[in-house]
Amino acid sequence: MNHKNGFNPLSRTTAHRRAMSRNMVTSLFRYERITTTKSKALEVRKSAEKLITRAKVDTVHNRREVAKFISDEKILNKLFTEIGPRMKERNGGYTRVLKLGYRQGDAADVVILELVDFKLDAEKNEPAETKPAKKATAKKTTSKSKEAVEGEPKAKKTTSKKASEKKEESKAE
Repeated sequence: MNHKNGFNPLSRTTAHRRAMSRNMVTSLFRYERITTTKSKALEVRKSAEKLITRAKVDTVHNRREVAKFISDEKILNKLFTEIGPRMKERNGGYTRVLKLGYRQGDAADVVILELVDFKLDAEKNEPAETKPAKKATAKKTTSKSKEAVEGEPKAKKTTSKKASEKKEESKAE
């Protein structure tokens, strides 16, 4: 008997399902974490884990077999140089599915599909720290421009003083 040997067609044509699966696996390897529906995540997980198993051994044959599925050269290289060696000691279970809840519009189960060793990088946080420094310089620039703007009202005040002086002269006459 052939129990549990099928797959979920996800209510899509074969071409659409294959393209979606390839795109999602590529995104998973690019960002190492994606948010999607539960049924899509469980289908993408199957192909992603098979590709990671191939990537653990960097041979020409394995690269060509994985390249049939992943068309992006940078992601293919990342899979074989970074992700594969990280998973070298692991015998499977390279991904995890974390439940988020239900989507507002259609009440679909939404999950996060991520690689097991995914960590929020400190590198990603550093640019966020440098951005406020840029904002501080922008604030300095705006403070300079405010001084320039503040200087303009002073000039307007002098103009108003001249007008008031003229009024005083006309009153004196």
